[in-house]
Amino acid sequence: EWSSSPSQQLSGVTQTCATKTVGWDNVAYFCYPFTVEMFYTQEDEDSLPQWPVLYFEVLSLDFWQRYRVEGYGSLVLPASPGVHMLTIPTWRPVELGPVAEMRRFFIGGSPELEDLTYIRIPSTFKGKHLSRFGFRTETTGSVTFRLYCMQQSKAFLENSALRQRMQSVLDRLGGFSQQSSVYNVLEAFQRARRRMQEARESLPQDLISTSASA
Repeated sequence: EWSSSPSQQLSGVTQTCATKTVGWDNVAYFCYPFTVEMFYTQEDEDSLPQWPVLYFEVLSLDFWQRYRVEGYGSLVLPASPGVHMLTIPTWRPVELGPVAEMRRFFIGGSPELEDLTYIRIPSTFKGKHLSRFGFRTETTGSVTFRLYCMQQSKAFLENSALRQRMQSVLDRLGGFSQQSSVYNVLEAFQRARRRMQEARESLPQDLISTSASA
């Protein structure tokens, strides 16, 4: 249920990079930027979306132009927006016996995967239980990704518009409450004034004249 623009490039190859010894490890800083934009169309509201997966392959190239597969790996793109630092361990397939390792060391080349989706779940897999019995691998290293994720959705806009609408309603209610309080004060003053006039009219006239002359 994910799609992308026809002009969107969904695969790429980084530049070669010399390794640097950091502690006991040989580290390569590729610093290779890439941008991916994908669209999700939800057809079934009851099912949870499966997030996109990034597959990667690490190759080495020596002075004699001999290349070797150093590792495979995959990562599920983060479902939350923001900055994410993910370190993914890698592995590579191996053959039994010393001949394969000698060929790898002197000639180059090593067993490779024809389908990169076999790193996680093969695209041709249709069953319920995936068995990798007999597939021999060994761990090799790790790759670190720094991902800056952004998400856009109409639901975000609807929620924002709803919050603004509620805010305007609250503002109006606040204005109405202020107006009503002023109106209540004026109405109470008018009632008190009418009661004073009624009380004054109910008094005897001689008492009103005497108080006025005094």
